[in-house]
Amino acid sequence: MHEVSLVHALFDQADRALGAHPPAAVRLVRVRIGELAGVERELFETAFDGCRAERGYAAAALDVVPEAAAWRCRACGVELAPGGPLRCAGCGDAGDVALVAGDALFLDRLELEVRDV
Repeated sequence: MHEVSLVHALFDQADRALGAHPPAAVRLVRVRIGELAGVERELFETAFDGCRAERGYAAAALDVVPEAAAWRCRACGVELAPGGPLRCAGCGDAGDVALVAGDALFLDRLELEVRDV
């Protein structure tokens, strides 16, 4: 299950983003998972729950935001309709499209509880 390694990479990225704050201060980790990212949401959530305490994020909840795939015509730049054919409605070009969203896993937000300074 590669989701465990993805969760560890997520915690590595969070560690870098936290700066001086400890992982125990994190209350929410929000990620965006693209529909073409090759990540099984349920397995990712299970891996997060299984790894969070050992990485110091015991109080953190996970919020997964699904991201739909989005395509754009390379010839004219028109965005294609979601779920439709990979044919540009603007110029009629077929097949020369670029995937512009929905193929990645992103750390979108960390929410922390910190004492007033």
